[in-house]
Amino acid sequence: MKQFQYVRPAEARSVINALVKDPGAKLVAGGTNLLDLMKRGVEGPERLVDINRLPLKDITKNNQGFNIGALALNSTLAEHKEIRKGLPLLSQALLAGASAQLRNMATVGGNLLQRTRCPYFYDTSMPCNKRIPGSGCGALKGFNRMHAIFGASEHCIAVNPSDMNVALTALDATIHLSGPKGQRNIPVQEFHRLPGNQPEQDTVIARNELITGISIPASPLKHVHYLKIRDRSSYAFALVSVAAALDLQGTTIRKASLAMGGVAHKPWRLTEVENFLIGKQISASVFQEAGTLAMRGARAYEHNEFKLKLAPLSIGHALSIASGLIKA
Repeated sequence: MKQFQYVRPAEARSVINALVKDPGAKLVAGGTNLLDLMKRGVEGPERLVDINRLPLKDITKNNQGFNIGALALNSTLAEHKEIRKGLPLLSQALLAGASAQLRNMATVGGNLLQRTRCPYFYDTSMPCNKRIPGSGCGALKGFNRMHAIFGASEHCIAVNPSDMNVALTALDATIHLSGPKGQRNIPVQEFHRLPGNQPEQDTVIARNELITGISIPASPLKHVHYLKIRDRSSYAFALVSVAAALDLQGTTIRKASLAMGGVAHKPWRLTEVENFLIGKQISASVFQEAGTLAMRGARAYEHNEFKLKLAPLSIGHALSIASGLIKA
């Protein structure tokens, strides 16, 4: 591992100043992703700026919804009484992610920023445009079983690994940032990027900005389910995941919110499917049609063609559980 300096400011302004003064600096909180990348030589920051002294751990509720500090632990958030009651979709997604040990260290801000688990990104002997822009994408012609079926480009077919991010997308969360120019708020759907010709940029956050928290509006979507399909039941990343949330009047769908994980460089919102579901009666055939509709524009590669079948089935199954049509 490359040698680095270490600082631990107590104020957000000091953190931002450290990032402005040192282009080689990186923020660290739980370190569950960054330290792995440093050990493998994927990341080599000259300075680590530890932000754990900042007062950003609160989880609060008001009439508008929830406010969650960037340093709130994944485990704390998942088990929080008000979150389990008011935002069960978020709790389910967090509990589906990683292991209990990692959730006890990982923070909300770090989860938002965690990097892809594409093996070509982690292997410094292989080409990867995300790690070294212009070097090529090893996954395109390599083993691409875990990779994207939506929104990919010739430069990158990696996927966002986070379960939390998928739920936040379905819940219309807003990300709060602080930087040299002040504060700004970004809808979570606009926070993560598709790869395009700059796959090294995972999000729209500037290098010298700090995530301070997220806000999630109160929602009428009380019928929810987070479905994660993976190779093993613990500590595995999603082949396909679905965050499904419905507002029902009897058996009629009044509103729907759907997002997928494991299928794109960012959480994949299914707006067209949401609109299709409004006014429909809950049924297996309607949910099957919703799954089929969701696959418009999907493209598979040599080893992940199975996702073209798995994804629509997962959507139908998640909707069936969320609506109460079947039991989990």
